[in-house]
Amino acid sequence: MFKHEKPMLHPVKVDAPNPQYAAMLQEQLGGSNGELKAGLQYIAQSFRIKDQEIKDLFLDIGAEELSHMEMVATMINMLNGHDLEADAMSGGSIQAHVLGGLAPLYTDASGFPWTGVYVNCTGDLPADILSNIAAEQRAKVVYEYLYRQINDKGVRETIDFLLNREEAHNALFREALNKVQNDGSNKDFGVTEDSRLYFDLSTPGKFFEHPFPTPPSFANPNQAPMQ
Repeated sequence: MFKHEKPMLHPVKVDAPNPQYAAMLQEQLGGSNGELKAGLQYIAQSFRIKDQEIKDLFLDIGAEELSHMEMVATMINMLNGHDLEADAMSGGSIQAHVLGGLAPLYTDASGFPWTGVYVNCTGDLPADILSNIAAEQRAKVVYEYLYRQINDKGVRETIDFLLNREEAHNALFREALNKVQNDGSNKDFGVTEDSRLYFDLSTPGKFFEHPFPTPPSFANPNQAPMQ
């Protein structure tokens, strides 16, 4: 069961309407690395997980990603303003002005509709966790690109919050990966000599030696000292 809480996870505000930037921000609503994709991916993956602790983690983060989606949509709504102004769009998606009545739509920055193809779910816990770590990293990169391209203080404050939450999710998924070192596809690492060969095909120069594969793991990030 999901429950919608009316207060936002973090206050959302913008200094002024900016339809062009609203179109850019659509990438984090309906894009391949956006919040809708992340929320549905983690929830879909959770259905197959037997470990209750990790299942809860996937559901908790998935639910939070849906709250992030609401925040992004709210920002887009504010940035679109109150007037239909397709001529204010110098590029990107103009669908909000000609189709959606300024409503945030499930499209990316170019106007392409969201698709379930974005969702990665293998049923293998290590593979899914690694996919999620990569998804969080890509989402951070997109938010960083968006942050650099606007001086609106309200928008920047919200993006800064979302960036830090993506980092928290990344750390939690890394911790979950450390709990499944001997599960699923992690059992297959380095089982034959073929897994210990490096073919140096970019010559001249050799910069790597033969590998010795081990299941991927991450050290927990050092905690910052208390102020």
